[in-house]
Amino acid sequence: MQKFGKSQPVTRKEDLRFLTGHGRYVDDIAPAHALHAYFLRSSVAHGTITTLDLSEARASEGVHMVVSLSELLDAGVSPNMDGVVVANIDGSKGASPDRPILAGERVRFVGEPVAVIVANSLDAARDAAELVELDIDELPVHLDLSAGGEPLHADVPDNIAFDWGKGDKDATEAAFQAAAHHVTLNVVDNRVIANSIEPRGVFAEVVEGRLHVCVNGQGVWGIKSRLAKAFGMEESEIRVTTPDVGGGFGMKAMMYPEIYLCAYAAKELDRPVRWMSERTEGMLTDNAGRDLVSLAELAFDEDHKITAYRVTTHCNLGAYNSQLGQPIQTELFSKVLMGTYDVQTSWLNVKGVYTNTTQVDAYRGAGRPEAIYVLERVMDRAARELGVDPWELRRKNFIAKEAFPYLTTTGETYDVGDFARVLAHAEHSADVAGFQARRAQSEAAGKLRGQGLCYYIESILGDPSETAKVTFNDDGTVHIFVGTQSNGQGHETVFAQFLADQTGIPMQDISVIQGDSDLIATGGGTGGSRSSTVQNNATLVTVAKMVEAFKGYLAEKHEVAAEDIEFDDESFRIPGSNVTPTMQECAALARADERLDLLSHSSTVQLEARSFPNGAHIAEVEVDPQTGHVVVDRYTVVDDFGNLFNPLIVEGQVHGGVAQGIGQAISEHVVYDEEGQLLTATFMDYGMPRASDVPFMTFETEPVPSTANVMGVKGCGEAGTVGALAAVANAVQDAMWDKGVRQADMPFTPLRVWEMLQAS
Repeated sequence: MQKFGKSQPVTRKEDLRFLTGHGRYVDDIAPAHALHAYFLRSSVAHGTITTLDLSEARASEGVHMVVSLSELLDAGVSPNMDGVVVANIDGSKGASPDRPILAGERVRFVGEPVAVIVANSLDAARDAAELVELDIDELPVHLDLSAGGEPLHADVPDNIAFDWGKGDKDATEAAFQAAAHHVTLNVVDNRVIANSIEPRGVFAEVVEGRLHVCVNGQGVWGIKSRLAKAFGMEESEIRVTTPDVGGGFGMKAMMYPEIYLCAYAAKELDRPVRWMSERTEGMLTDNAGRDLVSLAELAFDEDHKITAYRVTTHCNLGAYNSQLGQPIQTELFSKVLMGTYDVQTSWLNVKGVYTNTTQVDAYRGAGRPEAIYVLERVMDRAARELGVDPWELRRKNFIAKEAFPYLTTTGETYDVGDFARVLAHAEHSADVAGFQARRAQSEAAGKLRGQGLCYYIESILGDPSETAKVTFNDDGTVHIFVGTQSNGQGHETVFAQFLADQTGIPMQDISVIQGDSDLIATGGGTGGSRSSTVQNNATLVTVAKMVEAFKGYLAEKHEVAAEDIEFDDESFRIPGSNVTPTMQECAALARADERLDLLSHSSTVQLEARSFPNGAHIAEVEVDPQTGHVVVDRYTVVDDFGNLFNPLIVEGQVHGGVAQGIGQAISEHVVYDEEGQLLTATFMDYGMPRASDVPFMTFETEPVPSTANVMGVKGCGEAGTVGALAAVANAVQDAMWDKGVRQADMPFTPLRVWEMLQAS
């Protein structure tokens, strides 16, 4: 890397460990003598608990503890399962019904935990659960995204959690009244399950009087503070760690009842307690993603310039507020409401609905994929109804390069952008000129071919502050402690590479330390595509402190002015001397001189502004009209991520994001029956994308360096998913348009596509 310069496509150093079976996941490192927790869950979606007799289970062989909500309340444990609420249009707060750790008088979704059994083995805990007498009087189930039905919560009689708005409603209505053209489209964004390759898991233990909780999550500090609040403990009495994590996608960022209850059991029993979700258990209880229906409306003048945009959305919250359930489809959705288009008149109205289903929260992109999906679907429909080219309609309405920095209609400040340049690059890379010839070939084979474009923009979210700490070890190696948390994104490589780039320390000598609340005081965890930008910004400031500290030290030793010493990202240059010590050599000298203050440096810094990655996704699909089978045949991505730290890892992130987007578009779909039973609770029923569903992707970049940070970078972790949904959906719609299909909603499974074609 030093030979060829900075920002090289370095292969991931952690992959050797993962691919050879040497990853250390939470279920690998749980104490061998730990007790096992098993959760008795509701088998009905809505009902009143009339009997809960745990006596036989408590007497069962090998059982150490059986706990229901009443025992927790008697012990003074605060449930602390509250979520963030948004403000209603009238200024009042959105609903905040109580969400207990375990069900109390009522159950509200299939899979809601009712009791936890802790035993010597998982089999013993399961056997004891069979002895619990649980009777539930069933109540009517509410599944529709509409007001009314049986109330889930007494304080929310119409099941509407909030009625939220942003923009200028009256000005938007006036613009529509004056518009030359008005285009409307209903857009359904189907519910999906994250299905990380490693399910959720946790173990808890008491070590030397302190509670230690190990969770395969996306950050340790939020969990630590919530545990302290729930148990009335000082945060210093709790240590939270996270080992290797096999995928998170936002789903693992939140608190769950199992974390609290394993911690409670470990405290009460003074024994380690472990729990690992099984796949169906995860499908029933993991926070789901998406699940909203929107009416999108665009107003145009005679020249096809957009004059106003209006969106009316109903989103599913599930049975309770999850941690960020309310903000996802309101505040986060609005961050990129108008996308890349120059429009200052808009109105977004969102109603959140409680249903007898699992909670809905962040899933790769968290509100931004949903917003871009709605916008880019209705843009494509507008091009058809206006009789114009969809590419040209977008170009005509792009925010001009000269308009940046640009304040959007919802208050975001886009720092830079050159959307027309990126789109021109994508048009060439996707061989758009050759599409008609490919379509003719498909038609000759009896297939329908469609092409879909999505131009997306994403707002980088999450805590804008982060901490980095660098220490020099006795053996010459270096540790960098980071406040983010890898879930498989390659952090061990990216953060080591960046430190190596800035200091000249060989990458093989650098170890990235993460996921331990005892080792670094604060951190924002992982989410919102924040990690590389925010964490490396903290590293940059820490390196600057290191350089200044070592300059002062060398100045004393060589009797020169510190300001005359230079550092070229590899070694120091001392005037009047041919000595050019590296940073590691300086650390070794400082150790010999007992200058231990020079062996550890840290900084906590905050980004002043967010960056906005953007780009074009072009999908081509083939549809078999006889079977409804959809094949994504070609896929091209041209992204503006600004400057890149490691192009290889960036490309991998885009590939993964696109694969998840394709999965939702063509196969993934959560289905409940009329009684609230999950029908897609195994991989036999839930259509995860397979290798054959994902084509070879063309990935290229057209960088426009961000001005929101000194590195000129933009996040990339969620971008693939943000662009993929509308690109694939628009391609399928394009393929079927001439057959009369006018309403095409995900997922495009063979049966659904065949039915669309038959109905047309």
